[in-house]
Amino acid sequence: MSPAGRRTPRTPGTLRGQGTPRTPRTPGTPPTSDDPGTPAGRPGPPHTSGEQPTATRTFEALPPTKGSRAAFAESWWGQAWVAALEGSSLDSGRLQRGRTYARGGAVGEVTVAPGSASAQVHGSRPSPYRSSMRVRRLTDAQWDRLLDVIAERAAGIAALLDGEMPPELADDAEAAGVGLLPGPQDLEPRCNCPDWGYPCKHAAALCYQVARLLDRDPFVLLLLRGRGEDEVTDELGRRNLARAAAEAGATGDPAAHAAQAPGSTPAGPRTPQGDPAAAAFASRSALPPLPDLPPPPARPGRGPQLTEASAPAPGVDSAGLELLAADTALRAHRLLAAALDTAGHAASAIPVPLTTWQDTVRIAAAHPGHPQLFHRLAASGDGTVTRVAAAARAWQHGGLAALAVLEDAWDPAPAQLARAREALRSGWSDGPPPRLRRSRNRWTVEGRDVQLRYGQDGLWYPYAKEYGRWRPSGPPDADPSVALAALAGP
Repeated sequence: MSPAGRRTPRTPGTLRGQGTPRTPRTPGTPPTSDDPGTPAGRPGPPHTSGEQPTATRTFEALPPTKGSRAAFAESWWGQAWVAALEGSSLDSGRLQRGRTYARGGAVGEVTVAPGSASAQVHGSRPSPYRSSMRVRRLTDAQWDRLLDVIAERAAGIAALLDGEMPPELADDAEAAGVGLLPGPQDLEPRCNCPDWGYPCKHAAALCYQVARLLDRDPFVLLLLRGRGEDEVTDELGRRNLARAAAEAGATGDPAAHAAQAPGSTPAGPRTPQGDPAAAAFASRSALPPLPDLPPPPARPGRGPQLTEASAPAPGVDSAGLELLAADTALRAHRLLAAALDTAGHAASAIPVPLTTWQDTVRIAAAHPGHPQLFHRLAASGDGTVTRVAAAARAWQHGGLAALAVLEDAWDPAPAQLARAREALRSGWSDGPPPRLRRSRNRWTVEGRDVQLRYGQDGLWYPYAKEYGRWRPSGPPDADPSVALAALAGP
């Protein structure tokens, strides 16, 4: 054992408790299984007996570490994960490129679910690839033995909760016939890239990032093996309770046994707990004031990426579902920020329900970083890509009112028209106003591809002609000269 309780990683291809070294295979061939009940070339089944509660955790993308040559894992269990990854590959070049991708920040959010880790990994193409690593889950019988091993060591439970995994825990699990640490044959990489490597550089980059996550939290390893932290700790608590009750019964202490064993009858009358109701209600006038509301999060979160364990039914658009989850988080963040602004929130109007087209435009405007989004939205609705792009630009400048100015021409009432003309006449302090030609609520500067549109909200919206089409060119303003100044020029 190395100093500080950490272990030197084992030689790739062998892992304690797994017998003989791995038999080499050709690239692209899935790993074989030593489990006689598992078909060769596939990992163990998600659950061998019954369904366990699903636990999924999503970790933010780790920052780039370009130029660093530090190891991806410092803990002995993280190093064992790296050894298993490198032991499953016959191409060191792809592993090297995977390390470069991981250090360069190409791996996005990592979603860890029972038996799998997945992420979007950016490669040479504009759109990221969807990479995952499936990990053989422990069977229910193996989990039962493993939990017995952990429950026997109070120090081991405390160490796990403190972010450590004692080497003795893996030794005891191995002695009980449970290989806690995955070996090369327990991993199966997958990616939708055209690379036939096993693993490809994208899946390798994901696995190197998972090693960094394992360093921070050993419960990630237990989740990869099939069960989440809450499920593990709850089960350990039940086992410790049962053990304490058994020990109390063995010592002939019925009161202790009643206090420990669920559902048992107390040996004597219980002491009333809590305060009398009359006293509690009488003290309401003395309650301290409520604390200040917490500030909203700095940025919205994102929904977890869909993994094989949580993939929708065939025919459901996974990428579209992920986008809607991210959009929901963005809207929830904005609603929370508005609600916490108590003064502004009380005076704000109730939002108008959006039509399908308006909501399509809102989504396009809220997620400008998705290169294929306009195409997807146009294909799912009545608009073309050009229409969606123009509408999204308008929405970014003024929301629903700006979209109406783009799409709807209207005739101002005489009073509105008089106010608009007066604003246009008196708005230019540096000289006479430009010559304008009006058509309904639109004033076009003569001799220039520049236009002002008067909205029903009383604001002026600047427009410019691009490739023969009028397009929004900036935010609106109550002063037409301000709105037009940047477009009309000197």
